[in-house]
Amino acid sequence: MSTGWIIALIVIVAAVVVVAAVLTSRARGHGGGRSLKRRFGPEYDRTVARHDGDTKAAERELSARVERHGDLRERELEAGERERFEARWTAVQERFVDSPREAVAEADRLLAELAGARGFPHDGQYEEQLDALSVHHGHHVHGYRRVHRAAHAPADGAPESGASTEELRAALVEARALFEELLTPAHAGAAPAERTASTHRAERNGHSSHLPWALNRRQAKES
Repeated sequence: MSTGWIIALIVIVAAVVVVAAVLTSRARGHGGGRSLKRRFGPEYDRTVARHDGDTKAAERELSARVERHGDLRERELEAGERERFEARWTAVQERFVDSPREAVAEADRLLAELAGARGFPHDGQYEEQLDALSVHHGHHVHGYRRVHRAAHAPADGAPESGASTEELRAALVEARALFEELLTPAHAGAAPAERTASTHRAERNGHSSHLPWALNRRQAKES
């Protein structure tokens, strides 16, 4: 093959690469926002609100999360692990009746441990863990955020400090959706998570004055 043909071939290959890059960039530009909305769900709107409505800034942040954590492969739990986590969550719910704040603090620790067991960042990396969870469980991650904030809020007795028992209850209800989704094997599909979400929406909207468990025959004590 002559030198001229080699140069021509290189030019053609380079042109094809450039065209492909342009087409990919345009596709991302037109569909990126919609893709992020589908992936992050309510987390997309919360991020836009946190950026004071700046959609481009919010999408840059969410895209950066996907870049960092999109390739994370969740580790499957063994049956024994799943049972132990379930038993601990049941204990949290039972404890809530008499010690709401302590129960919420334990739920915060339990979610962190469960996420770590599934392969998400852990060992005190709350913000990084939350970002990673939002990429893979964006529709439910806010419950973890609420529980974490409630667990770390001051409780010095001042009216503006801490959270009320009802706020703690609502945070725990929302966090349970993420807990159950993290317990669900990856091959089980999305249906259980969707049922969980609809169940908890009904609990929040239709039964906000009661505990969402069989324990609601007793009134939770203010802590």
